[in-house]
Amino acid sequence: MRLLGGAAFSLGLILVVVAGAELFTGNNLIVMAWASRRVTTVRLLWNWSLVYVGNLIGALATAVIVYWSGTLGLGEWAVAQTARDIASTKVQLPFMEAFLQGVLCNTLVCLAVWLCVAAHSVSGKILAILFPITAFVALGFEHSVANMYLIPVGYLAGAEGVTMATFAANLLPVTLGNIVGGSVLVALVYWAVYLRNPGKT
Repeated sequence: MRLLGGAAFSLGLILVVVAGAELFTGNNLIVMAWASRRVTTVRLLWNWSLVYVGNLIGALATAVIVYWSGTLGLGEWAVAQTARDIASTKVQLPFMEAFLQGVLCNTLVCLAVWLCVAAHSVSGKILAILFPITAFVALGFEHSVANMYLIPVGYLAGAEGVTMATFAANLLPVTLGNIVGGSVLVALVYWAVYLRNPGKT
């Protein structure tokens, strides 16, 4: 069931990559341009801040629309129960667990985006995204932008223990972990391997 959910979740990144949208976690790869001094620190942080806030607004709006649409009532309210369970579980994660799961998550997400660079067709990009994203969802890793939707929609469904404070307490370590996973373990590592001295063989 988790594998199926992961495959369905892949649609989000597929839409971002193919349609040219902006995703905070994927934009952690801009660190490669920063390391090559093509982007200043100010512009890097401005991009991250702007996209993070935009993703948050979009996720909150989507949660509200899903709630108002009656979607949570599907399957005799099974969707609502799942939303409550997911949100309650996420806000109970200890800081370090949330951080490390964020690291692992965005390592896979940014590897998926990196693989897309090698793909020259839409179908190739879709295939490149499918397996890493399915893996992170199936393994239960933490994605800050996904949590911007999952925790609020769980709150709207009546999840216990979900408040503004516990929502923020989850987003902080997960966001930091996402930055480390995407910016350090993928962007800086691949920059060091391939781009640090591009003229050398």
